[in-house]
Amino acid sequence: MRLDPTAFIKANMRLVPVPALHEIRLYTAHPSSGLRRLVEDDDAVSQEPQPPYWAYAWAGGAVLARYVLEHPEIVASRRVLDLGAGSGIVGIAAAKAGACEVMAAEVDRNGVAALALNAAANGVTITIMGNDITSGPPPAVDLVLAGDVFYGQGVALEMMPFLDRCLAAGIEVLVGDPGRAYLPRSRLRLVAEYKVPDFGEAKDASLKPSAVFRLETELSLALPIRPSP
Repeated sequence: MRLDPTAFIKANMRLVPVPALHEIRLYTAHPSSGLRRLVEDDDAVSQEPQPPYWAYAWAGGAVLARYVLEHPEIVASRRVLDLGAGSGIVGIAAAKAGACEVMAAEVDRNGVAALALNAAANGVTITIMGNDITSGPPPAVDLVLAGDVFYGQGVALEMMPFLDRCLAAGIEVLVGDPGRAYLPRSRLRLVAEYKVPDFGEAKDASLKPSAVFRLETELSLALPIRPSP
C-alpha cells in the first residue's frame, strides 16, 4: 500500500522554526525521519520521482520570506503566487505579511502534503496548485515570488518563458537565490541581501549573503551578489 504523505510527515518529521525566520515553523527532515521510505515509495509508481526539496529550508526561499516579513508593504492586499513553493515558506510569509490571497504551485505530491501541513501549522490559508502551471498563462495574481527556481539548467529554461509571460501580463516578479549558476543575471536588479543558511551547508559554516532580485523585462547589467566583508 502506498504511504500517505500527510500521515508520514506528521509522524516522522519535526515541526521546527526555520533557522533564519523564527516566525515560521516547517515540518523538516532530520537524520532519523526515514524520509527515504517516502521517496522510494513514490519511485515505485512514478517515472520521474521528485527529490524531496520540500523537506528542507533553502536559501532562496528563506531570503524571499525574510524580505517579505520585513517589508510587508510588498504583499499587503495583493494576490501572490509562490512559484515552485516546496515547503511553502515564501507563501506562508506572504500570508503572514498581509497578502489578500496566496497561491502556491508545487508539483511534488509529497511537497503538496507538506505545504498544506505547514500552512495549517502557521495559521495561514494558501490555495495549493499541484500541477505544473509553467506551460500555461499565469494565474490572476499581482506578484510572483520565485525562490530557488534556477538550481538547474533544465528548470531554468522552463521557468523563464513563464516568468516572461507574467511580466507581459503586468505581474511583478521577485526572485530569491544564493547565486546559483543558472540565474538570468542580466535580467535581474538587486533589491536586498540577507545572510541565511542554505541546505547542505555545515552548521558551523559562516553564512554567505543570498539575494532578492526583481526580474526585469529589458536586458540590463548583471548585479552580482556582493561577498561578505
